[in-house]
Amino acid sequence: MIKILFVCHGNICRSPMAEFILKDMVAKQGLSAQFEIASAATSTEEIWNGVGNPVYPPAREELAKHGIRCDGKRAVQLKKSDYSHYDYLIGMDAMNIRNMERITGHKGGKISMLLEYAGRKDSISDPWYTSRFDITYNDVVEGCQAFLQYLEKQGKLPPSPTEI
Repeated sequence: MIKILFVCHGNICRSPMAEFILKDMVAKQGLSAQFEIASAATSTEEIWNGVGNPVYPPAREELAKHGIRCDGKRAVQLKKSDYSHYDYLIGMDAMNIRNMERITGHKGGKISMLLEYAGRKDSISDPWYTSRFDITYNDVVEGCQAFLQYLEKQGKLPPSPTEI
């Protein structure tokens, strides 16, 4: 089982978009049973009295445009123990990475930025501020596709049907 945790600031836009986009991708390849995919926040801003806010409506709507549902997802905070539980902790920007390292007490290792898998040093822009959920969606798709290709090259996944 490959365990992946996507992380952003509030866990209501970028990281849940990545969580559900990757879940959709692996489901379409018949690989869901090989993955545990989740998402979390570095802050508690979207968590009130222990209950996280749901996915931000425009993010949910962008996913829905592409046939992806995220029903029931609520924001949760990254925990120190997540570093030992997950194989990959994937942040959306440099600030996420710094906060992930602070929270987990680990630097580098399992922690990376999503677009690094696509050979880019760019951040996934936060649509909370840009209002460009479409751009965030496209960047997350690019990063998730590249991440799956990375896993395949590492021998952790069977070759995709187009490469057989």
